[in-house]
Amino acid sequence: MHVAIFATITPKSEHRNAVERALRVMVEQTRAESGNLRYDLFVHDVDELTFDLFELYVDQAAVEAHRQSPHYQTYRSATAQWLAAPTQVRLVRPLAIAPFA
Repeated sequence: MHVAIFATITPKSEHRNAVERALRVMVEQTRAESGNLRYDLFVHDVDELTFDLFELYVDQAAVEAHRQSPHYQTYRSATAQWLAAPTQVRLVRPLAIAPFA
């Protein structure tokens, strides 16, 4: 069963650009993971300090593989002191998603 994740990342203002760069690297590397179906990065329209990720994986094992990946661990270490608040992560179960192209 697919697993979807919504994550909200709020960096400290002085680290906003560094966090965006780190997230863009994460997007590129995570999309290459075999169990990843989507990894999309958004910035809030009004509050350009806050980012959202939409992640979609083939199953929970793929989520765990992502969390153990070197690029994820590097991202977590690099950004630990750059965030204004802990990342908000919401795991959800898709009910109706568009077919993949």
